[in-house]
Amino acid sequence: MRHDEFIGQVQARARLSSRGEAETATRAALETLGERVPEQAADHLADQLPTEIAEHLRRTEVMGGLGTGERFDLAEFIRRVAQRGHMHEPDAVYRSRVVLEVTGEATEGVMDKVRHQLPEELRTLIDSGSSGTLR
Repeated sequence: MRHDEFIGQVQARARLSSRGEAETATRAALETLGERVPEQAADHLADQLPTEIAEHLRRTEVMGGLGTGERFDLAEFIRRVAQRGHMHEPDAVYRSRVVLEVTGEATEGVMDKVRHQLPEELRTLIDSGSSGTLR
């Protein structure tokens, strides 16, 4: 999937008024995911994405791929996305779901491997997608 298609999918599914909003949501969600998962997993996921989008996952690396992800829960994930994206938390929840859904489609199963490295409450964010409900 190319960059424009990825951002277009995020914009359409999240019903955002501009590509800029879709870019912001993508950056906020993937930077936060990059903080949460082990760096090697973030790199592997990033390798499957367009360069401009992959950089969001890699931007938070601190130990050159050798470190482990920070431990934080769903509430903290959402708080960080909301803060990064300058959005309200309910918007951060939905936009994260959309970004993670599109990321899963663009990465040919790699997102499933990343998903298994997360605690159950964060898996629900990935599993709910753009049309499901967060449990």
